[in-house]
Amino acid sequence: MAQGYKLVEKKNLGRDAAEQPTKVYAIPKYNGYTDMDTLCKMIGARSTVSSADVKAVLDNLNFVLDMELQAGRIVQLGEFGNFRLFTPGASLKKTLKTTNFASFADETTATGTDDEENGGTPGGV
Repeated sequence: MAQGYKLVEKKNLGRDAAEQPTKVYAIPKYNGYTDMDTLCKMIGARSTVSSADVKAVLDNLNFVLDMELQAGRIVQLGEFGNFRLFTPGASLKKTLKTTNFASFADETTATGTDDEENGGTPGGV
């Protein structure tokens, strides 16, 4: 089954905005959600563990992800990819409310390390 998408034209906010004021992006077209209970049943049906055991593991994963994301870490979860604070569920929404955020630009300006020799990017971006 193929993943559907649509093309959307958006304002270009990049360095080449003067030459190319808009860009076209492929936006995924989703066809619904799969909830936690369904995932647990599907995984349980393909393994020797029960759906309750799968749910227990996923609940613990959610708890540990919450702790690590609060600490400002990116959680690398193998072939699943990297987890960052993005579109969170209910418990991670609490994390977003209780997490302090600091602008990277403010941090580099304060330390004076926003140059290429100290790991900054050309042009300060």
